[in-house]
Formats: sequence, structure tokens, C-alpha cells
Amino acid sequence: MAHQIRPVARPRLYETVARQIAAWIDENQLRVGDRLPPERELASSLGVSRTTVSQALVAMEVVGAVAVRHGDGVAVTSGASMGRIVDAIREHARRLPDVLDARDAIETKLAALAAARRTDADVAAMEAALEQMTADIERGGRGVEGDERFHAAVTAAASSGLLSRVMLELTAEITETRIESLGQPGRPIESLEQHRRIAAAIRDGDAEAAAAAMHAHVTTVSDLAILRDS
Repeated sequence: MAHQIRPVARPRLYETVARQIAAWIDENQLRVGDRLPPERELASSLGVSRTTVSQALVAMEVVGAVAVRHGDGVAVTSGASMGRIVDAIREHARRLPDVLDARDAIETKLAALAAARRTDADVAAMEAALEQMTADIERGGRGVEGDERFHAAVTAAASSGLLSRVMLELTAEITETRIESLGQPGRPIESLEQHRRIAAAIRDGDAEAAAAAMHAHVTTVSDLAILRDS
């Protein structure tokens, strides 16, 4: 039985931009730690919007090619694989839906358990994470570290050894979704507000509200430009 001919996949604009940036890095022999031109300059040189450049850089950051540092621009990182950058980005986009499904199922349950089992120390850990995220966003950052710290505090509060191990196994994949989500315009502030609602429900011991707030949060995280463009 003959196999059907598959249509040619059209590269999306941010993929083309990522490929061109990667080629520029190679051509200029940039090394680990070297910085790229500012987004505005890249957008002007490439003839695209800053939004498209930002999306391309976030995708490159997720796959380990660059690091976006608040106040210090975008730098080349170790592990960069410039020659196959688009393949890496497409593989990232392919696995995203499964990771997001897993986050919804596991973290929604963790939030409910946290509301039932949290201690004063757990609540304090969540508040500290929210303060860290707030401070970073106010300085112009994305709040990535505070976001990670908050979800870790919720996991700890749930006091479930098995679910904690599952979350640990998914650390790399969850980090990808975190960077991808918080790299979108307006998302850090939205995420922070959702975290506050989750924390409030857990603090109040309302398992149903905590689960609903976490589900709403992961639904927002799942609204990613890289998936909409796919």
C-alpha cells in the first residue's frame, strides 16, 4: 500500500527569524556569554516586528540557545545548537501539549491537597515566592524564579511524596512551559495575580477553590503563541 505524500510544512515567521538569528551568531562566531543586539535593532535589521523577534528569542531560550537576562540583554549560552535550531523549536512545540495536560492534572490536584494540608510555614513560603516574583516584575523582569519557587511551595504544601517525585521528573519540561508563558507580553502580571488567588484559596483551606484557581492558571499558561501559530 503506497504511503500518501505529506504536504510541505511551511516555516512560521518566528522560526525563520530564529534561524536567521542563529545564522548571524554562527557567522559572527559569537561565543558563550556574548550578547546579541537589542530587540529593536534586530527587528529593524530583519524587517519584522519586535513581537516576532521576542517570540523567536523566547523559543531559542527554551531550547537552550540563548539566555534572556533582564538588564543585560540576550546572551549566547552553552548547549546552543545553532545548526538545528528550528528542529529543536519544533520538537519543543510538539511536546508542549502533553506537558501542559500533565501540569493541569497534577498541579490542580496538588493545589487541592495543599489547601487541606498546608502549614503556616507553607503559607509563608508561598508569600515569599510571591514577593520575589512581584519585585522582579516591578524591575522589568518576568518573574521566572519567583514563579518556580511558588509552584515548588505549593507542591511541598501538598505533602505527597509520589506527586512530588512526578513533578521532579517533569522539571525540565515544566521549565520550558514557564519560560514560554512568561515570555509573552503582559503574562507575568497576569500570572502573578493568578498565583495570588491560588495562595489565598490554599491559605483559607478551600480545596475546591484552590483546584479551580490552579486549573485556571494552567489554562492561561497553555495559551501560547507558539501553539497558536502551529
